[in-house]
Amino acid sequence: MTAATDRGLPSAEELRALEELAIDVAAEAARFVVERRAAELQVTTKSSDVDIVTVMDSRSQELIAARLRAARPRDAFFGEEEAADGRTDQAPPGTTEPAGSGLTWVVDPIDGTVNYLYGFPQYAVSVALVQGDPTVPGEWRPVVGAVADAVAGRVHHARLRGGAWTRTVDGADEPVHVSDATDLATSLVGTGFGYDAAKRGRQARALAELIPHVRDIRRGGSAALDLCHVAAGRLDGYYEMGINPWDMAGGWIVLTEAGGTCTGAQGEPPSSDCVIAAAPGIAEALTRAVDSVVDLVRHP
Repeated sequence: MTAATDRGLPSAEELRALEELAIDVAAEAARFVVERRAAELQVTTKSSDVDIVTVMDSRSQELIAARLRAARPRDAFFGEEEAADGRTDQAPPGTTEPAGSGLTWVVDPIDGTVNYLYGFPQYAVSVALVQGDPTVPGEWRPVVGAVADAVAGRVHHARLRGGAWTRTVDGADEPVHVSDATDLATSLVGTGFGYDAAKRGRQARALAELIPHVRDIRRGGSAALDLCHVAAGRLDGYYEMGINPWDMAGGWIVLTEAGGTCTGAQGEPPSSDCVIAAAPGIAEALTRAVDSVVDLVRHP
């Protein structure tokens, strides 16, 4: 999106307040899913037997939606666990005015659900406010984001032109910035894999082609946290083919406000096709490397 899209954007003061709302809601939902995990692990499947959803995914989203709709009734809502395509642009219950702010809350109630199921401490709640249509690649951007690292109790957060921060368990805000990596060969790069078995196989073949060009690979299982790890310099880069707007929205703005880049493959914007996140010193090299293997994943 171009600078012209700043028209209709909330003021700097409003963005600050919206960032705090996102932080509060993400942190509350993160505490909720951690505290209730042992009692609420009923599981169903979505696109495949390994693509799961727990009762707590739905309950976390209900909590988030209720908080956001109470505070911002004219905003649209786009959550992973919504019915149909996930988008709700109608007025929330009890109101008569349709959502008309031009802004949409894009929410992942538990990013890293398989990790959550197994008790592996790498899952998050992501709450982002975006401008534009999050279902159309290149037609939207996040303007506020909060990614709550549920087990660690930290919240990574940012707003447009406000820098990137991590709110610690004692409530302090610490600035974060991407690494100073300049050589892809000595860079630590994160990635992830989809739920479809055939696609995972293609992703593995693409990774086999790419891994000789980097220091090492990490697979954390939460795209939102992976993006925040790049923002904080714990990873130098990250790429994944097959994540959704709710996976990327919160981490995307934390990353870019921390000085990183977020693009798609082969000159495209970030999308479900591909997301490439990087410290600026390796962005061009990582993009070239991913561009060289992306067709191995796209085409069976």
